[in-house]
Amino acid sequence: MNYGVAIFFTDYSIGPVEIGVALEERGFESLWAPEHSHIPLTRKSPYPQGGELPKKYYDVMDPFVTLPAAAAVTTKLRVGTGICLVVQRDPIQTAKSVASLDQISRGRFLFGIGAGWNEDEMANHGTTDFKGRFRLMEERVRAMREIWTKPKPEFNGTHVRFGPMMSWPKPIQKPLPVIVGGMYPHGARRAVAFGDGWMPHAMRPAYGESDILAHLPAFREIARSAGRDPAAIPITAFNPPAEPDTLKRYRDAGIARVVFSIASEDRDKTLTTLDKLAGAMRQVGYG
Repeated sequence: MNYGVAIFFTDYSIGPVEIGVALEERGFESLWAPEHSHIPLTRKSPYPQGGELPKKYYDVMDPFVTLPAAAAVTTKLRVGTGICLVVQRDPIQTAKSVASLDQISRGRFLFGIGAGWNEDEMANHGTTDFKGRFRLMEERVRAMREIWTKPKPEFNGTHVRFGPMMSWPKPIQKPLPVIVGGMYPHGARRAVAFGDGWMPHAMRPAYGESDILAHLPAFREIARSAGRDPAAIPITAFNPPAEPDTLKRYRDAGIARVVFSIASEDRDKTLTTLDKLAGAMRQVGYG
């Protein structure tokens, strides 16, 4: 099982260069950066974790700026969006950003995606059909795959349309891994339908989810019923407790990767956190 860290990069947190080096030195496999373009002052959608929206959501930097900085000072560390809000981005420009980052990182990019939860935020980007955002996300991913894999791609969908064109660079990875975020059962079905991996929250009590491990047999059956090998859709469990016994259960259940979400703190506090996480990792084992 591999280990990653997710952090909201802000102007008061540790920077991507410093944390990238620190993660690689401590044996972490990946660094993940979320995104929010802005936070409207209106709020139709409640914060999924409950309570007030943390300040870091207003302050977070663009992952397609921060992650290349971490990739440039590391050689093995993978960098990923955790998650990229596809429904708030132009698919042609996003396809170029993704391919460019995969080139800059020498094939170390993980494209974690989601449709988001903030109705007001996505409406400002022109996505006004809140309930239809998942269909839009899937179509944009399929359109981006055409751009990544075809010399003269074209696409004629319900939401995305473009005639034959040329767009380079292409990703180094073939295929470039698209890891679909979301909980069971809907997120699991979307991952099976068009993903190269599934990234659910390990535990999300606010949504009535106690432990994602309870859903693994059903997820694997969904994959087999769709004609896919469950092993070809590796699971990234987001933010489990950093307890050796819990991590061993995840490892033994076949979870491919766990990603710890850490606070947006300064260098010294962050390095202390990473040392504690690395201690738990050593008790469980790497890879």
